[in-house]
Amino acid sequence: MLIKALVKKKDYLTTVNEKATLEEALKVLEDSGYRCVPILDDTGKIFRGNIYKMHIYRHKSQGGDMSLPVTYLLKNATKTIKVNSPFYRVFFNIRDLPYIAVLDEENHFYGILTHSRLLDMLSDAWNMKNGSYVLTVLSDNERGNLVKIAKIISKYANIAGCLTLDVRSGELVRRTLFTLPADVSRDTMETIVERLEKRGYVVAEIEDLQSGLTIRSDEDPHGFLDK
Repeated sequence: MLIKALVKKKDYLTTVNEKATLEEALKVLEDSGYRCVPILDDTGKIFRGNIYKMHIYRHKSQGGDMSLPVTYLLKNATKTIKVNSPFYRVFFNIRDLPYIAVLDEENHFYGILTHSRLLDMLSDAWNMKNGSYVLTVLSDNERGNLVKIAKIISKYANIAGCLTLDVRSGELVRRTLFTLPADVSRDTMETIVERLEKRGYVVAEIEDLQSGLTIRSDEDPHGFLDK
């Protein structure tokens, strides 16, 4: 369960009881430094929603009653995922949220998945810390392309990471990012690029992870997208 491994469990979180007042919730937020925290019921098992510092500040600045229950300003009550949810569903639910609440199999509050943890996971998948170069390879959506590209690269180096970013609507163009290991030299990288392009695959971008420089950056250097 990938989601479960990324979740920050509720025992390590700052939360607010649903019976707390807005004044009490504001103190929790100010003391913790968080911009929002989960609201839970008395049992600590039911997620009611989130309370945001900015909404309490706005309410207070407009002369609002700070003795109202925190649920008066709760948000994101339905923004949840299950701990066993498919990973892709996270991206459709988290969107602009700082985190998304995660529920267990019994719909009890399990913890939160934060934006930063999600980005860390993607960074690990890209293997940026242990890579040398990242090649962005363009291909059509023909069956077997990924295997063919990987086979070409594997003749000269291991593949430290692989990430597909998109398929353009209506054009069926796929961008696949291949991270090469740290011990791959520039000469080897250039040989790989030459072999890929000889087989008709376009290497649209090359990033040097060690120097932080972009060696090549061209959306479509050979008119591949016009085919």
